[in-house]
Amino acid sequence: MAFDIYEAVTGRIIQQIEAGTIPWERPWTGLQDGAFSRSTGKPYSFINQLMLVKPGEYLTLKQCNEAGGKIKKGAKSNMVVFWKVYAKEKTDDNGEKKTDTFPILRYYRVFHIEDCEGIEPKRDKTEPRIFNPVEEAERIAADYFTRTGCKLVHVAGNSASYNFNLDRVKMPLKEQFVSEAEYYSTLFHEMTHSTGHKKRLDRLESAAFGSEVYSREELVAEIGAAACMNHLGIETDKSFRNSAAYIDNWLTALKNDKKLIVTAASKAEKAFALILNEEAAATEQLAS
Repeated sequence: MAFDIYEAVTGRIIQQIEAGTIPWERPWTGLQDGAFSRSTGKPYSFINQLMLVKPGEYLTLKQCNEAGGKIKKGAKSNMVVFWKVYAKEKTDDNGEKKTDTFPILRYYRVFHIEDCEGIEPKRDKTEPRIFNPVEEAERIAADYFTRTGCKLVHVAGNSASYNFNLDRVKMPLKEQFVSEAEYYSTLFHEMTHSTGHKKRLDRLESAAFGSEVYSREELVAEIGAAACMNHLGIETDKSFRNSAAYIDNWLTALKNDKKLIVTAASKAEKAFALILNEEAAATEQLAS
């Protein structure tokens, strides 16, 4: 049977959830606690951060050997995925030749620097950013709503939501939340939804809300919000999200759609970049 990358990636995520870890609820966004490539010095993409549980530097067997090192006995490699774009030439109905491009998911294997002997890390961990987390959260949110034109309203109530037709995020009053952390986690969740509007990343349709399509969008928002919170260094207990029902819901969704986590992580990465007004991270290329 041919190796199925999507099944392998999804299986890795399911394994973590069944072991009691929600992969997107831990620091993996490429700050001082993230996983990064030795060859580029850059953090891995979101989907690879989810799979590479251990933070720090990773390299291929070839890179380890070329640096004069060797892999420790018994060390296990980790899979890293990337998109490889292929071109295919075809002739249309008018006899004219045209080239179509299409991405295919590929993978390679890496080892953590601690699984190598005879070489030192290429660089030390990145120093944490110095800022007040709450002030930075307010700045990011204010900049996003001003820059994109999306509206934010606070209304005393029991629900938070993003309305596609009104292009509006509605939040309960800040004082209704049990902590500032839970307020910002909820805010960034709804902001991630709003990045999917046709005026922005064009990920959503009005009819999708409340449907199965929109339920899959929830994973994008979960990952996007977690990325924002980890970027800020704001910790949340998220006890309500670690309930049996929450975990079972995602296990069912992932088992029913082997491409869900890959596509959701990719979309969340673009949403995260838009919220922070930064360029999306470049897709990993095959390490030589």
